[in-house]
Amino acid sequence: MSPETLARWQFGITTVYHWFFVPVTIALSLLVAVMQTIWFRSGEEKFLRLTKFFGKLFLINFAMGVVTGIVQEFQFGMNWSEYSRFVGDIFGAPLAFEALLAFFMESTFLGLWIFGWDKLPKKIHLATIWLAAIGTMLSAIFILAANSFMQNPVGATYTAATDRAEMTDFLALFTNPVFLATFPHTLAASYLTAGGFILAIAGYHLAKLNKADLTEQEVKDASAYRWATKFGAWVMIVAGVLVIGTGDFQGKIMYQVQPMKMAAAEALWESAGGDGTSAPFSILTIGSLDGTRPVFEIQVPFVLGMLAKGDPFARIEGINNLQEKYTEALASGQFNLRIDGQTNALQKAYAEKLKAIGIDDFTPNIPVSYWTFRIMMGLGFLGMAIGLYTLWVLRKGGKPRDTKLWRALMFAAVLSPLFANSFGWIFTEMGRQPWIVAGVMPTVNGVSPGVTGVEVILSMSLFTLIYGALAVVEVWLMAKYAKAGLPDVAEPSIKGEDEVLSFAY
Repeated sequence: MSPETLARWQFGITTVYHWFFVPVTIALSLLVAVMQTIWFRSGEEKFLRLTKFFGKLFLINFAMGVVTGIVQEFQFGMNWSEYSRFVGDIFGAPLAFEALLAFFMESTFLGLWIFGWDKLPKKIHLATIWLAAIGTMLSAIFILAANSFMQNPVGATYTAATDRAEMTDFLALFTNPVFLATFPHTLAASYLTAGGFILAIAGYHLAKLNKADLTEQEVKDASAYRWATKFGAWVMIVAGVLVIGTGDFQGKIMYQVQPMKMAAAEALWESAGGDGTSAPFSILTIGSLDGTRPVFEIQVPFVLGMLAKGDPFARIEGINNLQEKYTEALASGQFNLRIDGQTNALQKAYAEKLKAIGIDDFTPNIPVSYWTFRIMMGLGFLGMAIGLYTLWVLRKGGKPRDTKLWRALMFAAVLSPLFANSFGWIFTEMGRQPWIVAGVMPTVNGVSPGVTGVEVILSMSLFTLIYGALAVVEVWLMAKYAKAGLPDVAEPSIKGEDEVLSFAY
């Protein structure tokens, strides 16, 4: 395998592994803040127990996210130095803000939240978890702004003298149409995942308490778990609706700036729609052995036009048509990915250099793009369905039974949106290929020139071993504390000024 392929595999593996923890961190921080706020206002013990219970699980997840996220930073210098050299002036700015502002903010206030239960006034302590939650969202903003630049490179131009892309407008990164679509979609997907996380754990314990002759303590536990189960289900449903709405918006932006990604997602080889006809949405497409044409299709009319342009009769460009169009544009030195003919300063300035570089195939991996898109949607809808089914089971005081089916649904409640997120990002990145910066820098040109395949294999093997060990620790800790259930708590009280701080040792 080439160093490029190995470098892509390494980055993909480490990124997907890291992203297992990110959506839970983003959303669970605020949901824990909501639980603590309810306790602060109501004084009910169950909300304090829920806060500390899910707060501990959140901290385990946060720690794992930090450890795996550090590796991502190393990747840009290890395997992707040419990419970093070319766009470091733009790409590095939001990453720096993420580390210096967002991560510092969330880690600082999380520390105050962890150790401040008996040392800070209730209002101030409550504020710390809210500020930590805001920090996680700021982190998402900066990271997604950086990624959105790769999808639609705005706010920059190309300087031939330095052979580098240089920033011209920092704020343009945050008004990038791709960012404006991606951020709310990612946020909604994160809450779908975190809602499933709460539902799964609380629903598991609630079913265990569906028995006769409950003790007084078990009655209290059941009340808390019931509230948390319904809370998680409602979060999943509301977030799921928002995922659909923001996903529709994101799809339209995607077709504008990367029409080939939309065509690959549908395995649409020839243009369809227009002149009173509709472009169908593919439910199932099986391609030929050479991957150039469909041999079997199950389609739904009118849908694709609505997804791409909001018009059921819109003409949607196919893979073969776009390949021909891009080949001609590259030869003319006026290369442009966008479907509407518009371009940005960086793509325009780099067109002649791109012509000299040359590129023959503008098509991403069609099977990967097609199936990851459908798996993402299918798992997302499954999560919403579990949320709806849970509310139906709990209606009018109903209780779930501790059956194999219920346990399977609880596992699916957390795993389906979690893997939907991962497959969504695989589609996002694989569908952009062959570009590392869309319409500007081919992925092959971003790889570190001095890195050999052997070096990448060795580092990838080491990462795999480390990540495998971390996975075992993560699963063990999550299982241990999730199965332990709600903790016994005492009303927090501020200790005297002269009392020794226990964590000082």
